[in-house]
Amino acid sequence: MTDLPLAGRVAYVTGAARGQGRSHCVRLARAGADIVAIDACGPVAASNGYAPATAADLAETVALVEGEGRKILAREVDVRDADGQQRVIADTVEQFGRLDIVVANAGVLNWGRLWEISPQQWQDTLDTNLTGVWNTIRAVVPPMIEAGNGGSIINISSAAGIKAVPGCGHYCATKFGVVALTNSLAVELGPYGIRVNSVHPYGTDTPMGNDVAMYQMFADNPTYIHSFSPGALPTDSLAAPDLVSDIVLWLAGDGASLVTAAQIPADKGYLKV
Repeated sequence: MTDLPLAGRVAYVTGAARGQGRSHCVRLARAGADIVAIDACGPVAASNGYAPATAADLAETVALVEGEGRKILAREVDVRDADGQQRVIADTVEQFGRLDIVVANAGVLNWGRLWEISPQQWQDTLDTNLTGVWNTIRAVVPPMIEAGNGGSIINISSAAGIKAVPGCGHYCATKFGVVALTNSLAVELGPYGIRVNSVHPYGTDTPMGNDVAMYQMFADNPTYIHSFSPGALPTDSLAAPDLVSDIVLWLAGDGASLVTAAQIPADKGYLKV
């Protein structure tokens, strides 16, 4: 087995400036893939309780990928910008000649009970987490089909996309929606040799995962905490993003050639406890 199992392949990662997105970029680059990275690099949803990614964050991702000896094309594009994603993918094909791996990672999480969140809070979450993934799909699928190389599309959902939890029902709705998109797309793309799967992290050490706004939700509604078990495995802290990236790498590579339309948990058994 080669030390660079993804050599010669090109991976597109959304929400790449920091957190899981950055980790996925670096891990795929370490395996030999060249990277195309986008991030909004600015405020996305006013209700988020954590600071947005910045241009400096995306520049650090670029430096880390280049440090792995790989090429990277990085752009400040919001996944809600369908035309912007189309332009990035056109530039990808022009520069690299192909697209093999897609990681639809960009997303937001904020807190509030369903009847109390504002229409804007609902719409921002829906537009980023669900429509943003659809925009990505519309941009990447035609050139992947045309190239005829097969490939792997990996949609980052959440444990909350399988087991809905209180306090962020709007987020759960979008992540359940990602599962539906994943499964439908997997069937549609099967004849072209393109696999489509979703990954379901829980409690990840990122700015989103460390949002302290959730504590106020628990303080105001103490029974909600029972819906957030620590999982089956020992849990001392939030999981490092690179542990999720190991799963992304596996799904991207030939070792997962039989896996499509699957929901892969990255949750220490949380969904079964």
